[in-house]
Amino acid sequence: MLNLNVKDEIATLKAVVLGTAESCGSTPKPEEAYDPKSLEHILAGTYPKEEDMIKEMDAFAAVFRKYDVALFRPEVLEDCNQIFSRDIAFVIENKLIKANILPDREKEFEAILHVLEYIDPEHIVHAPEEVHVEGGDVMPWNDYIFVGTYTAPDYSDWITARTNKEAVAFLKEQFPHKTVKSFELRKSSNARENALHLDCCFQPLGKGKAILHKNGFLVKEEYEWLVDFFGKENIFEITSDEMYHMFSNVFSISPEVVVSEKNFTRLNDWLKEQGFTVEEIPYAEIAKQEGLLRCSTLPLVRE
Repeated sequence: MLNLNVKDEIATLKAVVLGTAESCGSTPKPEEAYDPKSLEHILAGTYPKEEDMIKEMDAFAAVFRKYDVALFRPEVLEDCNQIFSRDIAFVIENKLIKANILPDREKEFEAILHVLEYIDPEHIVHAPEEVHVEGGDVMPWNDYIFVGTYTAPDYSDWITARTNKEAVAFLKEQFPHKTVKSFELRKSSNARENALHLDCCFQPLGKGKAILHKNGFLVKEEYEWLVDFFGKENIFEITSDEMYHMFSNVFSISPEVVVSEKNFTRLNDWLKEQGFTVEEIPYAEIAKQEGLLRCSTLPLVRE
């Protein structure tokens, strides 16, 4: 059995589900794009090829093996994009919460049922239908749960709005002993402006550090709350170009070890200066779908 345990983003990782790029299907039609960045690459003829994405995910898997992390992969569904396992479920403390994601992606959850067999069914929570939530918007951080959301009246008009106010209320109900702190994110059909999930503009790291992008937040005070929480001197502020390339979507294997994209030179140099071990891997093709390293993982057990 797996004893689920995730209290933050950085404690030493013991077990994880890493998505898969196998049989991810042909290039979608423009009208099938889930986000503005994918659409950009579909129209430009630069949408990533399956074989390139498989290589990138193999490199990520190799890092997990290097650190003795128990690695689970989804069952491969034919012609289905299963790269972003963070979207389909997330773990807080000892509960695995099944996300309510875009209806077309429901079958992705079924592809991890073989993993759920290792989990006590009492610890698997199905969010009610009106709760829209994706794991990229949810970050457990000790006594806090940080949640990215969008609560404007035009919520349903945005395919990029993935977590609603009902989700915030639901998390408060599930974890009454924690402070659920929500942040309004900027939704846009321009990929350089759009914060698809909270982890597209914010990421807490070990050693009291964090990555932030100011323009991803709609409410200046909410952004400033995070700056005060971590301390200005501990924050790596990314540009809109760096947000577009997903600089904040790195992944911590432990408080000292961060997996990052090898082309993120400015960030990786800063991380090394702060004393982190940086595992640099190629992930630029996957990034074209507005998701990166954190998006591809579903941590199950951290120390």
